[in-house]
Amino acid sequence: MSTRNWPRHLLCLSLSVPFGTALACGPDFPMRLLADRAQTLAELPEGNFAFEVNRLGQAVAGLKPTTDNTLTPYWDGDDNDRPYREQRSQVEASELPENLRDKVAQLRRLDDPQAVLEQGAELPQELRLYLAGAVAFANDNPALAADYFSQVLALPAEQRKLRSTWAAYSRGRALVALSGEARQTSAQALQAQARQAFQTTRTLSADGFSDPLELGVASLGEEARLAKLAGDWNSAIALYASQSRLGSGSGYSSLRQLAGELVAMPDAPLQAQLQQPMVRKLLGAYLLSHIGWDYERQPPAREHSLSQLLQASAGDDLDDADRLAALSYQQGDYAAAKGYLQHAGDSGLAWWLRAKLALRDGDKAQAAAAYAKAAAAFPGDESWGSRQTPDWDYESVKPGCRVEGEGAILALERGDYLQAFDQLYRSQEIYWQDTADVAERVLTVDELKGYVDAHVPAAPPSQAEEGGYTPRPVATQLRELLGRRLLREGRYAEAPGYFATAQLQADAKAYGQNRQDAVSRWTPTGRAEALFGAATLARTAGMEILGYEMAPDYAWLGGSFSLGNPAPQPGPFLAAGEVQRQLASEAKPDQRYHYRYVAADLANQAADQLPHSSQAFAAVLCTAASWVAGSDQEIALYKRYVQQGPFVPWAEDFGKQCEAPRFDQANKRYLSEWLEAARRALRPYKLAVLAVGAGLLAGGAWWWARRRKSQA
Repeated sequence: MSTRNWPRHLLCLSLSVPFGTALACGPDFPMRLLADRAQTLAELPEGNFAFEVNRLGQAVAGLKPTTDNTLTPYWDGDDNDRPYREQRSQVEASELPENLRDKVAQLRRLDDPQAVLEQGAELPQELRLYLAGAVAFANDNPALAADYFSQVLALPAEQRKLRSTWAAYSRGRALVALSGEARQTSAQALQAQARQAFQTTRTLSADGFSDPLELGVASLGEEARLAKLAGDWNSAIALYASQSRLGSGSGYSSLRQLAGELVAMPDAPLQAQLQQPMVRKLLGAYLLSHIGWDYERQPPAREHSLSQLLQASAGDDLDDADRLAALSYQQGDYAAAKGYLQHAGDSGLAWWLRAKLALRDGDKAQAAAAYAKAAAAFPGDESWGSRQTPDWDYESVKPGCRVEGEGAILALERGDYLQAFDQLYRSQEIYWQDTADVAERVLTVDELKGYVDAHVPAAPPSQAEEGGYTPRPVATQLRELLGRRLLREGRYAEAPGYFATAQLQADAKAYGQNRQDAVSRWTPTGRAEALFGAATLARTAGMEILGYEMAPDYAWLGGSFSLGNPAPQPGPFLAAGEVQRQLASEAKPDQRYHYRYVAADLANQAADQLPHSSQAFAAVLCTAASWVAGSDQEIALYKRYVQQGPFVPWAEDFGKQCEAPRFDQANKRYLSEWLEAARRALRPYKLAVLAVGAGLLAGGAWWWARRRKSQA
């Protein structure tokens, strides 16, 4: 196996033994749709909790998606506020003039807000008031802090551009702290004021007041927490969902926590909570996503009872009928899934489920039509994130690509091979293994070439040859797959242009030229040299110019792993016509690193052209044996050398230490070998040959003497 163009993102995989489709440990591989076609079509992948809850969130006008500046809580350690302070100090230093930075840092270290006002006289009023409030809050005086923050907000708008959002957000936090010390009635009033302060934060941020810490987004979570404390789960979930939709990990983790609280509730209080629409949708997202996998997932019986509670509480509210149908399908309640789909409209998920239910009813034509509608309905950028299958494969679920891939299974079964390939190819790297299998084993080489020429242009050289850990474009991989297939099928002139790099193009061209020279050269030695040149390239660059992308060589893994090479057999959704095509395009020989055996066979053919007594004959066979060490082919090559080849000093280590063949000396052996063969053939008739020779000489002498006499 050559390491040229090794897929660098796989270098971390250090194991080198074959694996089946299910792995208990070691590297995980992408899921294959075609590995178990019936299972692929029957399964509905679990949803993604983040995607589902982000669907619940409403866009907030004026707020932008979060960046690294968003405050992210640290839940471990004794000083949870330290990351906030460090981030705040960095932002504060970046936005203030150099002459004010040290002053602000000095004022923050004071204990008395009044001292801040006195010692910060040279600062703008908004900074003095805000710093006084910050010092009051840090010294456990939230009432005074809230007053100072209110004074900041009372300034004319043009005088508080830097600290308006900070003051509103901090005022909300101060009011929350006050509510913890107040009686219930007063606490509720203070919390209502705090919610208003957080809403003001978002308004100010949307209106263009400075918000480098993205407090507008953070305020959503702060208000959501207050809503939940007040028992308003509906508003809390909506606010957290909007926060999560803007990219805040805090919003996502808060919803995870709320979902966990819901599933832990006894049935009676849970039923009461499920009267709120957002609570139903959150629980549905939790159940649909199978969140947490086995170490956190609910027992099947509890999942079933939760699903029943959810469905019973929905009543006539079927806004999420497609999600309820999906949950019913995952639970195996296909009748309920059909019922919900009557109210589910034309969403991608609804059509996907209709396709699966049609297959269960045996209506493949209706299923194919539903798959087409599902593919059209799913937004191209919709992604459910990554999942791990029960076999420990992983799948990046883009539902549009997944339904295209499932539709491709039906297209393969009915013989629409190019359509199936096109549907799989559109998934790009997600289902590349399936795409490569169809390209390599199902399409004819002309079908594949026609598609590539029409739809897959070559990538720019800089992109095709870039190094590092960036995977190559799928288009480049497909074009090189075609180039290798053309070389394997003897279409040498067409192949080089499909390789991406100058080196591979040169190797492909040289391999093809050697194969052609092996036929066209006049002399046996020339043909032998060309065959050996092709053999050498097949061994040193075989993975790159001849290897199968999938079985048996697995060029997409650099040959580091073999994921099995099962013989195709007709079965569910695998028709006899496709099996015949796969068998016609299988590797010859159908063994891992098949190009090594091709190389050894070419070298053996080179030996056919050489004098058996020549050093080149022995060297070619020795080299070929080294390429297939441990195989039956190695044994056959050694036996041939023993039976036909000359003695050479390095023969005792045959196949391990070989000299380079000297083809220039082999020519001299043709005549000497012919004469030696003639001597061996005539040796049993030595006396007769001598007698005949003597008679011929005597006759010649008599004839010569007579001629001289007649001339005289």
